Amino acid sequence: MTATRPEASPSTIFVLEDEPEIARLICASLTEYGFRCEHLATGRQLLSRARQQTPDLCIVDLGLPDMDGMQVVRELQDGSPCAVLILTGRNDVTDRVLGLELGADDYIVKPFEPRELVARVRSILRRYQRSAPMESVGEKTIAHFAGWIFDSGRHAMTAPDGREVSLSAAEASLLAVLLRRPNKIFSREQLLGERDVDPFDRSIDVRISRLRRKLDDDPQNPKLIKTVYGAGYLFAAQVSWE
Repeated sequence: MTATRPEASPSTIFVLEDEPEIARLICASLTEYGFRCEHLATGRQLLSRARQQTPDLCIVDLGLPDMDGMQVVRELQDGSPCAVLILTGRNDVTDRVLGLELGADDYIVKPFEPRELVARVRSILRRYQRSAPMESVGEKTIAHFAGWIFDSGRHAMTAPDGREVSLSAAEASLLAVLLRRPNKIFSREQLLGERDVDPFDRSIDVRISRLRRKLDDDPQNPKLIKTVYGAGYLFAAQVSWE
């Protein structure tokens, strides 16, 4: 079967994995589908490399020789925000949810099927591409709503009281989608960029919860990001862009 490239300009993916055979498998699978891969064996190597060049996506193994993979995810989002796919041998829901809480976009458990890995990478990148068209054509990137200011280029918000609130790349991408179509109901499938979604996949729910906390939006009675039961989520505020 001949692989097709996902886009004309290949996305750059950093692969953080300390097991050489697994790293080779990941890089070979992604390269076959047109992605540009770079392998790093330790967390410190990845963080240093990401400061030099921000990748489109990082695949982060949690079991590393020099530091905990969760710390890598946290430092990535603080210093070089980018899409993150967690790769883990820990088949523990708590670990997965914690990774999502730290700003990861998705996770996959070892052993994994290479085609599933490629599909998840493509899905994550599609979400970011859907939220980025305004910036790519030089259109308005600053949103104002309910006293807040969202700067999509800096992944940051300014609260009504003047304090700055930082967002992970995943949170900024999701918020941009909601703000560009206020008062429109988005299903979880639409927000994930997939037709078929695992009913136990909590990634969007976790990200919505984090956004609500950062927006001081009471999760028990949210006024900005509302849950439409059985349908999805909508952003219930007037939004202006500049």
